[in-house]
Order: sequence, then structure tokens, then C-alpha cells
Amino acid sequence: MTAERLTPERPATAESPARAGFPAPDDWTEPGAYLVADGVYRIPLPLPNDGLRAINVYAIVQDPPADSADSGPGLVLVDGGWTLEESEQALVRALGTFGAGLVDIRRFLVTHAHRDHYTQAVAIRRRFGTRVGLGIGEKSTLEVFTKPGRQALHEQVALLRRYGAGELGALVEANAGTPSPTARDDWAMPDEWFDGPTRIDLGLRTLSGVPTPGHTKGHFVFIDDDAGLMFSGDHVLPHITPSIGLEAAPAALPLGSFLDSLRLVRSMPDRRMLPAHGPASPSVHTRADELLEFHRLRLDATEAVVRGGADTAYAVAKILRWTRRERHFRDLDLMNQRLATSETGAHLDLLAAQDRLHRREDDDHVLRYRPVGGAADSPVL
Repeated sequence: MTAERLTPERPATAESPARAGFPAPDDWTEPGAYLVADGVYRIPLPLPNDGLRAINVYAIVQDPPADSADSGPGLVLVDGGWTLEESEQALVRALGTFGAGLVDIRRFLVTHAHRDHYTQAVAIRRRFGTRVGLGIGEKSTLEVFTKPGRQALHEQVALLRRYGAGELGALVEANAGTPSPTARDDWAMPDEWFDGPTRIDLGLRTLSGVPTPGHTKGHFVFIDDDAGLMFSGDHVLPHITPSIGLEAAPAALPLGSFLDSLRLVRSMPDRRMLPAHGPASPSVHTRADELLEFHRLRLDATEAVVRGGADTAYAVAKILRWTRRERHFRDLDLMNQRLATSETGAHLDLLAAQDRLHRREDDDHVLRYRPVGGAADSPVL
């Protein structure tokens, strides 16, 4: 029996409100509202042309439903979705199954500032005045996104070039297109910044906001101790390995931060995992252990490829295998080749910080890596 079938979920309908104790749908992306804990609904929302297919937002019933016909429950949403018409329609339908609407959302607690988590929260705030909270580490990324005249993916293209993937960067740049005049409207600063561990009083329950940098600098998870739940965002996902440092203003060693954050989560009491992508799962610890082991093996494999002669992130990425299906780099689409190259760079940079590799920057500003104990290097950065 899969973890998905162990999840006490049932779709809510207007005729039959959701109750715990029933299996989730086999496809976690199926639209609806699924009761995952007392007063907590998982709502999958669609993503455009994305291998992830959907993002879960979680609606927490803040107050008991009002008796009056014109009042719905007060809601707090963990994450907001991607600002798309079909996403908003799916959210409206899902909220309606338990007698709520967009106007009933009092607050968004956003795990991080990636588009699929943040932008719909901003759009809903613009219409209803809903408060939006976000980790302070995301501030530098939002400053980049809201900068006038910014070219799409400019920072990622520059990083690809530093990782020796100039040809890939040129393809990414050519396919980025011209930002629409309203593109900057998708981004705005939040109403509140979470700076360090944060207590969040929701009335009927209290959440703890915990910084978990790595996937992004300002990533947060939210914990309900009384219910034994962790809203894990993209920090811990049940089926995939989160991308590392995919942001407009990346950290110097995002993989080091990510592994430290996994160890932090592992040091806490185990809780039920409510992830942004994938079904609810019974244990955060189990998946955190798997991710720590994956990266241990990946660091070893990356070092071995450098010892075999590859000296840039791009060259190493083309030798390593990708996804659970062990795919060749050449078989990945452009987006995933970009992700693979930047993630390989994150592994190489951590290996250099651990003194397992030497790293230098050549005259073309390309980062090159050599084994420790190999031929003499240029000055190490």
C-alpha cells in the first residue's frame, strides 16, 4: 500500500463535506479539496507546461463556520499558487465545496517566492486586501523581480556561463522572450517578513515558522505541533529532489544550506508531511533521510566525474544521469538541462568548500574544478 493510500483524505463536495478516514485519489493532482487533518484542506492547483503538474495549497479553517448565510469560514492559506485564470477558478471551486470563497482568505503564509507559490497570493491581495507573509531571505529575489527593465532569466543565464554552459545559456536567453509590460505586476513585497523562527497565532491553532534555506534563501516550513503536521513547501517533497538555489539572487552555497536545513528538520520530532507537490505523507523524517542519502551519493559521484577529467559544471552534468529514470543529459528538455547544470554547480561548489576539490575562475570567468592532489591549480577562490 502506498503512502498516498494511507493519507486520510476525501474530496469535499457541496453535498457531502470532506471527512477524514478515506483514501486520497490515486492522482494527487486531481482537482478538489481534500481533508488532510481536522480543519486543514489540501487543494491542488494547476501549473502551466510544468512537469510538476500541480501545486498543493493548504486551506486552514481559522474560525468555525459562521451561522449566517452570508458568512464563510475565515481561512489561512499556506502558499498561493501561480497567478493563472484556471488556477484561480480551481481555487474558487475547491473553496466552495466547504462553503468558503476568496473573500474569506484572511492571510497567506508563503513558503518561498517561486512563481507557483507566490504570485497568486499577490493577485488575490490586490483585490481583497489579504495579508501575505514571506521569509526575509526572499527580499533580494523580489528586489530583482521588481526592478524596471530586468531581462527575463538574466541571472540564470549569467550563472550558466560561469558554469561553462555558454551555449546552453544562449539557448535559454533566446527562448526567454520579452517580458510583458505587466510581468512586474506579478511580484510585490509582502505585508510581513518572517525573520528567524516565528510564532504564528491563528486563533484556533498556533503554527511555528521555521527558516529552511536551500531551495531558496528565504524558504520557510510551517509546523502545527498540536496536530503533528509540517507544511513542508518545496523543502521536503515525497517523490522528487527539490532544485537547489533556483532563484534570481542565489546564495553562495545553497546546497550546504539545504543539507543543514534537512538536518534541522530531522532533529525535530517526526511529523506528517504536507508538501507543495505530491500527496501527503506520513513521515517527514523518512523522506529527509532519503534526501540526505541522495546528496551524499551525488556528491561522491560528482567528485568522481571531476577526477575522470571533466572540469566545469556543464561538462560534469552531461556525464551524470538525471531523474529516477537515470536519463542522459541530452534527453532532458531545455528547462531541465538548465536545472541540471545549476544543480551540478551547487554540488561542485560545496565539494570545493569541503576541500574535496579545487575551484578557480579562468580569464573568461568560467569556474573550473580539479581534484585535490592533482596538477597545480591557479589560485583557489
